Amino acid sequence: MTDTKTPIRAQVGPLLRRAAEAEAATWRSLYVWARRRPLPLGPGDESFGYLGVVKPILGIFIGLSVVEIPIFDVVVTHVVPWRPARWIVLGLGIWGLLWMIGLFASMTIHPHVVGDRGLRVRLSWGIDIWIPWTDIEALRKRYRSLPSSRSVQVEQEGDRRVVSISVGSQTSIDVLLRRPLTFDLPKTGSLPMNELRLYADDPDGLLRSARGTPASHPVSR
Repeated sequence: MTDTKTPIRAQVGPLLRRAAEAEAATWRSLYVWARRRPLPLGPGDESFGYLGVVKPILGIFIGLSVVEIPIFDVVVTHVVPWRPARWIVLGLGIWGLLWMIGLFASMTIHPHVVGDRGLRVRLSWGIDIWIPWTDIEALRKRYRSLPSSRSVQVEQEGDRRVVSISVGSQTSIDVLLRRPLTFDLPKTGSLPMNELRLYADDPDGLLRSARGTPASHPVSR
């Protein structure tokens, strides 16, 4: 008889571990952001954010959460006879609000970084890869809208494999690689990539700051 519990446990374990890591990272980011300390950058490093395209959406969700907490508190207090229900709903509401602020904080304190030796591409706490200039053929500004909202997407373009690290289903910079590279990214496995695409609020500034690699500016489309 085949034991079906083992595959289920094998899938649930990593998911729970990933969820615990995300929760811890969100609260840690909220703590760091609340302290208002400067970003830890090395000599000559420049940071470039990517929050602009989703900031209005996050702002709306945070604002709605602020409004919902007292509304639900009043409703539950007068409708549900079980008194602990009020505190449970109130706790969940406050947790949800702080979690959204923590997500905002995580994207704020983990920007892309251009340095003397290479390009550091990040997205919140979960994606952090470094590409040396010696492995980069060119950086190109090009705005793209992606069909999926997933933050990491892999496409096959002929004999080339492209990974997009998107924000709000968008990318604004193409990183052309001199040789196929393997990145430690969710769901990409060990597949070598020929190109990486990322989103930055100021792609022109990032390209101007790039050192040690040619940068071209084709017309955005």
